[in-house]
Amino acid sequence: MAQFDPRRQPMRIAPHALTAVAAISVALLAGRVYQPAKAEEAPPLTAAEIASLEAQAFAAGGMPAGLTLPEAIPVQIRRGETFEQAVRRTGIAAEEASAVAATLANAMDVSSMRAGQRFETAISKPRNGRGDARLIGLTLRTGPASQVTVSRSFDGALRLRALEEKVTHETVVLNGKVEGSLSRTARREGAPAGIARTAGRLFSHKFDMDRDVRSNDEFTYVFDRTVTENGRTIGSGELLYAELKGVVFYRFKPEGAREAQYFDATGKNTRSAFMRTPLERGFRVSSSFGFRRHPIAGYRKMHQGIDFAAGMGTPVIAPADGVVVEARRWGGYGNWLRIRHSNGLESGYGHLSRYGSGIRAGQRVRQGQVVAYVGSTGASTGPHLHYEIWRGGQRINPAGVRTQEGTVLAGADLAAFRAEKARIDRIIAAGGQRRVQAPTMAGGLRPARAAGAAAPAAAEA
Repeated sequence: MAQFDPRRQPMRIAPHALTAVAAISVALLAGRVYQPAKAEEAPPLTAAEIASLEAQAFAAGGMPAGLTLPEAIPVQIRRGETFEQAVRRTGIAAEEASAVAATLANAMDVSSMRAGQRFETAISKPRNGRGDARLIGLTLRTGPASQVTVSRSFDGALRLRALEEKVTHETVVLNGKVEGSLSRTARREGAPAGIARTAGRLFSHKFDMDRDVRSNDEFTYVFDRTVTENGRTIGSGELLYAELKGVVFYRFKPEGAREAQYFDATGKNTRSAFMRTPLERGFRVSSSFGFRRHPIAGYRKMHQGIDFAAGMGTPVIAPADGVVVEARRWGGYGNWLRIRHSNGLESGYGHLSRYGSGIRAGQRVRQGQVVAYVGSTGASTGPHLHYEIWRGGQRINPAGVRTQEGTVLAGADLAAFRAEKARIDRIIAAGGQRRVQAPTMAGGLRPARAAGAAAPAAAEA
């Protein structure tokens, strides 16, 4: 009888033979019954999808024993602080912060970071509350559509990756119905703040935004914007077209003009010399021009202006180009502002909380410029704007002011305007247009030497 050797596995021929025969039989039967599956080429993954899959894989792999799940901690570099010192404030050890800085230095100049620079970290802390935390990931945005990430791989090493998102340039056709104020509705529907402000100023030439614009009034805006593949807006262009209650504006720059202007469908400049109201949004007329019972004195008195009830700090804009005559305290008017305009009119503003940047006597202002902010200074029962119009030293009803509108395009300018109008009309008919820009390496960013799984749990900075 052969001696048993523990270093050798016993060999039993029969079971192996039976297993092999069974496997061959199943394979032959499968080959007869089933046709081989045809492999279909999968579409390439985007940078965002790769990062998401890596994050899921990292989470599925579990955390090292004794540590909590990663927590997103935003960090901002303080004055006189280095990047490494800022990272240390998350609770990780000094050696680890130094390693993170060294890893990130493979892609960018860490020493050039200044106070105010923001980044996101994902930190795991000891479950027992004792000891240093551990950095799991770090995300730093290097441009509107680019970022670098430092993350810890399954073997504990730090890995660096530079990501650049695809960027899409869109011309958006935004349709909506007014619910509340026009400006707030446009913002809710996706219009950038600048676009909503520009449209509000345009319509202020034609409408009393408090009385003339009602709920369910339909509007259309056309504007350019740039978005990343994650749907984040990183830039917005100009308002190309705006329509409300049958009034339309097309953006066009005539030959030799300093800036673009807005025209109606016939090529007439729709900008009036004087806007209907000095507020763009969030107001109502609380007291009209004429006799009324004074809210403080209690007797009937001539009210020589219009009161607009609005929230404290609401911007007040110049209704026309002009020169500041007064910006001072004036009795019951509180903080008072008066502007002289070129058409022989003067506008006055009372109860202001403060003045706009650079507003003082002798300062020139442009139509639509923010010149002050709504307040409740002087003899006032609450935040509102007292608005007056003067002609020849006498106050007149602001609601009755009518001024001449702009000129009409002609010749080559009219032909060019019609071509631009046709282009915008085609975009509206098509519901907008898109142009995708392929990702490129961010400016000033060196290619990363170490590549690997980059799955920080931190949110976008």
